Amino acid sequence: MKKLLLIYLFLGLTFNLQAQSRLDGFSESESKTQTDLEDLFLKKVDFPSFKNHLKTITANPHTAGSKANEEVRDYLINVMAKANLETKLYPYDVYIPKNPGTSTVEIVTPKRQPLNQMEDIIPDNPYSSHPDLDKGWNAYSGSGDVTSEVVYANYGTKEDFDKLEELGVNIQGKIVLARYGRNFRGFKAKYAEQYGAAGVLIYTDPKDYGFSKGLVYPEGNNYSESAIQRGSVLTETFIGDPLTPFEPALPLEGKTKVKRLDPKETNLHTIPVTPIGYGAAKEIIALMKGKPVPSGWQGGLPFTYRLDGGPALKVRLAVSQPKEIVRINNVIGTVKGSMYPEDWIILGCHYDAWAFGTTDPGSGTAMLLTLSEALGKLVEEGFSPKRSIMIAHWDGEEYGVIGSTEWVEQMKEELGSQAVAYLNFDGGVSGRNFGGAAAPSLKKIMMDAAKKVTYPDSSKSVFDSWSKDGKNLPIGNLGGGSDHIGFYMHTGVPSLSGGTGGKTLYHTNYDDFNFYEKFIDPSLKMGGAVAQWAGIMSLKLANATFIPYDTPRYAEDLRKHFATATGKIKTYFPEFTGFRQSEAAIQSLAESTNSLSQFMPQILDQGKFKKKELKQINSALIQLEKSFIYKEGMPFGPWFLSLYASSDPYSGYASWILPAIEYQIANSKTEKLEHWDEVYAKAILDLNQKIKAIHQKLISQ
Repeated sequence: MKKLLLIYLFLGLTFNLQAQSRLDGFSESESKTQTDLEDLFLKKVDFPSFKNHLKTITANPHTAGSKANEEVRDYLINVMAKANLETKLYPYDVYIPKNPGTSTVEIVTPKRQPLNQMEDIIPDNPYSSHPDLDKGWNAYSGSGDVTSEVVYANYGTKEDFDKLEELGVNIQGKIVLARYGRNFRGFKAKYAEQYGAAGVLIYTDPKDYGFSKGLVYPEGNNYSESAIQRGSVLTETFIGDPLTPFEPALPLEGKTKVKRLDPKETNLHTIPVTPIGYGAAKEIIALMKGKPVPSGWQGGLPFTYRLDGGPALKVRLAVSQPKEIVRINNVIGTVKGSMYPEDWIILGCHYDAWAFGTTDPGSGTAMLLTLSEALGKLVEEGFSPKRSIMIAHWDGEEYGVIGSTEWVEQMKEELGSQAVAYLNFDGGVSGRNFGGAAAPSLKKIMMDAAKKVTYPDSSKSVFDSWSKDGKNLPIGNLGGGSDHIGFYMHTGVPSLSGGTGGKTLYHTNYDDFNFYEKFIDPSLKMGGAVAQWAGIMSLKLANATFIPYDTPRYAEDLRKHFATATGKIKTYFPEFTGFRQSEAAIQSLAESTNSLSQFMPQILDQGKFKKKELKQINSALIQLEKSFIYKEGMPFGPWFLSLYASSDPYSGYASWILPAIEYQIANSKTEKLEHWDEVYAKAILDLNQKIKAIHQKLISQ
């Protein structure tokens, strides 16, 4: 009996080892080959290379359209060319402010006092005195010169402005002072203008990001009183160049002519907007004499915050910010696939920055260069990926995710049939804590790759250091704010965004290499680790016989999202009984995806596929995410086509899952819930039918 038990234990152990060694999308024998390749790749990543690239590309401030940014562009081209990637430029002529223009912020009464608009020089940090550094500024501010009373609007959310109206605070013709946080800065300006404000000052409050959180720079990594968060305030109902919605902003001199809007036809802000540090804001808040703010509106400065400054306090805000057509350039390097070169795995990060941009975006850019070199070494040794891996460096992201969006609009047809996945690494090495968000089908590959990489300065894997329970990773859902938007929310390409994060001096002049080396990653090993992680994901997607999407995760996540949506609706519509059609469709999807995922390993081990048959199956897999593309677009903006996810149209950054339904919830609507239940059920059943068709195709082999 004991001997028999030992045999069973041995067989069970053997089975578990086989299960553990098998990789998604690969046969058992292919898994061994791929595992060996991944092990080899890990050794090819040159960790010191990351530091060299990061220091070089962040040596100077380099906003989009500047000569310094062109020098970064050329460096990217040279590095990828040396790594034997086929490198191509994609130029666009877009409507942006080429420079900050001029601006002034000053108290006029009860005393005259110019207010600081630029970071202080740090004596032992030569970066802080660089001659090309600019004042704080917001791209797409309106131009104007106004002197007026001040109203404090808390975070400048829609709810905050509604509260001011409820309290009887008159905003008409006033200068609004709002603190960063809770929503995209552009919406602070948008709502202020809608309520009749004459100008907007946006500041960083110490309660949120400053001394209330710990030591400030240069002693710590919290905002000092002169630190200023720059950023775009572009808030169109679409993403990309404001003059060419839905169309690529191709060069003016090119053969293909693109119709451009007149700037007067856009929804660009007309009032002046500029950011300041809390040192400048302190001078204004100290003089305010109005009624105390509601509960929750008090910030971290040592005064009672007031709703307004009263008639005695007048502030002048002057901004002159011309916009013009400016050339930007995306740089894309390709490791050509040996079997399916027309299938693309795309990795990207932008390279334009508000100043030095060492964490955002430089760390992600340097990581992709390090990854490019490692992939190039593999190819030199005869290990080309089966599918093409593209390394994309986007331009103009900081002004409104422009470069990547124009490329998506230009390549929309090809992306619809050839793009396997988009992997985004914006500021991808900004700390010591791994994190990420993804489409359902890519969450597992993030986890699997994390198990392969050693967390720097430890004996743990990245998975072990990241996981909270040792079983799963807390991977979120994609929202707005970066270059995955066009791929995922406009064209239905499965996407993820990942890397490492921590507390940074976001969009300030202090985001330089000195700050990075002192506070972000003193060992400078995280860049290599993220490159390993990104590379393993890319190689799995590139080499798998069947694209390794986690199809059962669709039903699993959809079930949770619909339950959450139903719960929200019942808070204002108790009679609501749920999305019955969609729930039934999800149940069918769960059954078909589970069946397919169980059958795939069996059929893979038989290995009877011809190249043409494999191509057909993988082409069908690429189309799965397209089931959520709704041609009419979302009710808040027709550019957003995905029924599954969008950025929050009221905050800009947050993720809206099931966005058409979330829009109903945000506006407490009930009349269209049944309509959207039908629309979503149809999309889910379409996905279900595609899964069944793939399964049937496999059975018939």
